Amino acid sequence: MSLLRLSPLLLALTLTACDDAPRFTQAEPGEALSGGNTTVQRNDRGAYSLPSANLSPERRLDFSVGNSFFRSPWVIAPSTTTARDGLGPLFNTNACQNCHVRDGRGHPPAPDDSNAVSMLVRLSIPDQPYLAGEIERLGVVPEPTYGTQLQDMAIPGVAPEGKVRVRYDSHTVTFKDGHQVELQRPTLHITQLGYGPMHPDTRFSARVAPPMIGLGLLEAIPEADLLAHEDPDDRNRDGIRGRANRVWDDAQGKTVIGRFGWKAGQPNVNQQNVHAFAGDMGLTSTLQPKDDCTPAQVDCLAAPNGDGVDGEKEVSDNILRLVTFYTRNLAVPARRDVDAPQVLAGKNLFFQAGCQACHTPQFTTAKDAAEPELAGQVIRPYSDLLLHDMGPGLSDERTEFAANGQDWRTPPLWGIGLSETVSGHSRFLHDGRARNLLEAVLWHGGEAQAARDQVLTFNAEQRDALLAFLNSL
Repeated sequence: MSLLRLSPLLLALTLTACDDAPRFTQAEPGEALSGGNTTVQRNDRGAYSLPSANLSPERRLDFSVGNSFFRSPWVIAPSTTTARDGLGPLFNTNACQNCHVRDGRGHPPAPDDSNAVSMLVRLSIPDQPYLAGEIERLGVVPEPTYGTQLQDMAIPGVAPEGKVRVRYDSHTVTFKDGHQVELQRPTLHITQLGYGPMHPDTRFSARVAPPMIGLGLLEAIPEADLLAHEDPDDRNRDGIRGRANRVWDDAQGKTVIGRFGWKAGQPNVNQQNVHAFAGDMGLTSTLQPKDDCTPAQVDCLAAPNGDGVDGEKEVSDNILRLVTFYTRNLAVPARRDVDAPQVLAGKNLFFQAGCQACHTPQFTTAKDAAEPELAGQVIRPYSDLLLHDMGPGLSDERTEFAANGQDWRTPPLWGIGLSETVSGHSRFLHDGRARNLLEAVLWHGGEAQAARDQVLTFNAEQRDALLAFLNSL
């Protein structure tokens, strides 16, 4: 049966859910331009790697230079390549692009992989009252020997911290019509510890690299607009209790709202980059001037660094500026098939299930955005950037600033339909456990439990329509 012949049935099927949900019979004006005037028209494997469409030729030069530092590998110090030396001593990879391949999302390691590469493991121990100042700045209490992140690679003469392996247990979820989906729950195994045993109460959290598109636009959403969606006491009694994370801003030296990272643990694009340089590649900068070595890691502390002769850090202020400009201006690709009947049917189902309560469709960026090209844009990220309790099934039992183990930031959905095209896989959620979008939906719990339960009532045609809508984003 053709899509055109099937579409009236699909549209009728969407009317069986919440009576007060909107009814979409055609695309909204400008809906295909998810990033406003910055949106790019591309849907191949390079779709995530283009500059904002409204970036001038002169500004594209800075974008290209920032891109070169994002893509090219850093080397061990000392080196004749002084602009890119200082890798390590401990690190997870030697180039940003290795985790964010083609600026896309990471994935868990395969059983035969020697390193996790595009998935890292956060570490911490339960909060200690006497470390209140450290908790305010870091959001966590570091594991005493291994710090806040496990680095599974190191320069010669320094032992890597350990190796990461993932094993899966399966369980089955059944739809109302009898359709079954097998979900995989990961269990982390850390082997070959280089510096002795970890604290017995260590908390572990696997995190795959998120896609890089639209970061500058998310940064440019006015704070007041994000906070307007907060409802920690569920005043409207819809079961959704979103709240902003409150995190430390290194440059301002104070607590602000968080926007970036799986638990919204970073306040802005620049600081997100600084902490990625430090934790993922062992590179110092003005805001993170010391290597990520704990007192127990003597060889790490004694290793040479790539600081300049005048004291300039391994990632100079200028390099950081260029990389931040690049990451702010990676454009969001345009949506596809926004007027297709099946996509519209899926959009109706998305709203009728209540998914938009967290995946907020639309914002307008501030007039004083960090880059003028990003200012005043009507954008459609399908995220509120707030923390939501996602239930025990997704819990990592690890706090991060105001986030508890079950709290996760709503991930933006824009561009998600091109994930497999760009990244070569379809792994989703913070640890990549979901092998496709339907599995990702079925892992939702907590505040999203009602929406998940609604999806479980969908028949085959409705499931296909919902996925068609998600894949159009």
